[in-house]
Amino acid sequence: MSFFPMFIDMKDLKVLVVGGGHIATEKLEKLVDFTKEITVIAREVDAEANTLIKEHCLTLYQRAYRRGDIEGFDIVIVATDTVDLHSAIYEESRGSRVLVNSVDNTDYCDFIFPSYVKKDDLTVAFSTGGASPAFAKYIRKHFEKMIPDSVGAFLKQMKALRTTMPKGKERMHYFDRLVEEYFRKNFK
Repeated sequence: MSFFPMFIDMKDLKVLVVGGGHIATEKLEKLVDFTKEITVIAREVDAEANTLIKEHCLTLYQRAYRRGDIEGFDIVIVATDTVDLHSAIYEESRGSRVLVNSVDNTDYCDFIFPSYVKKDDLTVAFSTGGASPAFAKYIRKHFEKMIPDSVGAFLKQMKALRTTMPKGKERMHYFDRLVEEYFRKNFK
């Protein structure tokens, strides 16, 4: 079965990342775009992960994962090369409301990370359901080139206009015309 594409407000969610290597760093790079409520538990932390942790004032416990560490977290990302740990954390989370992403082990995932483009308020995500992250990355790169840098300013303008006009068909048609004009000028 496919994964449902969903955008979630992470502002008040607590995230745990287990692991401190290259893959954990990739996940941290994505997560800090959306929240700073991140704790990392890892025996060893590579230089890039350490830089991200310091730059974004994330919490770090430099030690091995212990059963019970997921308590109080909403989302757990397991980014290690120890499949037994992925399985154990996933099993520990069953019966709780903790969502788990187990890197490279979709059997132990409640959700997966899409490849995405983020330009200001615009976020476009691409996923192959775990079949080929490489394909998702390359299709993201293809579409990323197509999105104009002016999209952020345009979306701010649209957001401001939404507060000045009453809801209804007239507003909807007006916005459709503005967006159509923007696309005509900026997407070749």
